[in-house]
Amino acid sequence: MHVIDSHTAGEPTRVILDGFPDLGSGPLSERAARLATRHYDDYRAVVLEPRGQVAMVGALLVPPVDPTCVTGVIYFDVGAVLGMCGHGTIGLAVTLYHMGLIGTGQHRIETPAGVVTVDVKDANTITVTNIESRRVAAGASVDVPGFGIVTGDVAYGGNWFFLVDPSPIPVVASNIRALTDLAIATRTALNEEKIGGENGEPVDHVIFYGPADDEAAHSRNFVLCPDDAYDRSPCGTGSSARLACLAASGRMGEGKQIVQESIIGSTYTLSYKAGPTGGVIPSITGQAYVMAVAELIFNPADPFRNGIVI
Repeated sequence: MHVIDSHTAGEPTRVILDGFPDLGSGPLSERAARLATRHYDDYRAVVLEPRGQVAMVGALLVPPVDPTCVTGVIYFDVGAVLGMCGHGTIGLAVTLYHMGLIGTGQHRIETPAGVVTVDVKDANTITVTNIESRRVAAGASVDVPGFGIVTGDVAYGGNWFFLVDPSPIPVVASNIRALTDLAIATRTALNEEKIGGENGEPVDHVIFYGPADDEAAHSRNFVLCPDDAYDRSPCGTGSSARLACLAASGRMGEGKQIVQESIIGSTYTLSYKAGPTGGVIPSITGQAYVMAVAELIFNPADPFRNGIVI
């Protein structure tokens, strides 16, 4: 299996170029469902240790249905097949540029959540225009065992988020373990109480917000991903959900730019336009860097061929 690894604001992406089982044809949402149900061990083997690393997201290239798109892509981490991935799309665009498959300018990419646009500024700087994002619940509260009441907004940005501002725990690197534990417990409580999307979709990401270290930034976030790892980047789909919440509450106007800081201090620049169905169309600008071009080997005799599972 041939792959190219990159990181976006510190968060790793592994683009699979070839060597993965064929998912067939049809809408990307259907192919993503096949990946999740028929190839569970296959996709996890790509990102699990010892071959992968904590927080790695895989990006499987597939033929698009929409002929105007340069590629289709299905994202996944150890915990789930994802509808969209903002940092992964930035990493994918930088990878395609590195391969000479796209140049500067705008290009369309098909994902299970819909078609997104990337604007390649240079070899490392990408603006992603995401699918329409929306807030579906404001001020939802859940009783988290061992902690108490946690209140936040439920929003969709390509994945389902519960956004808590301000965080009950200071959003600083020394609190990563405590923030992780609280976020896992919060997500579990939300899903047990069926607090999520309009059609019963479960929350898969939790975000806590606090003051930024850099005075030029709007806030600092901690993002828990489906695999229970924290996002090293400010999270592209999470930033999309954040923009939907800020717009819905009247705290940020259309066209205004803000800087979102991650728990490790990396940043995205964010803005939005009004969406056609009452949500927002987010724009996320960040930087990614190619780190490795590699061939993955899956030796049948390797006892950890499918990764380390504990």
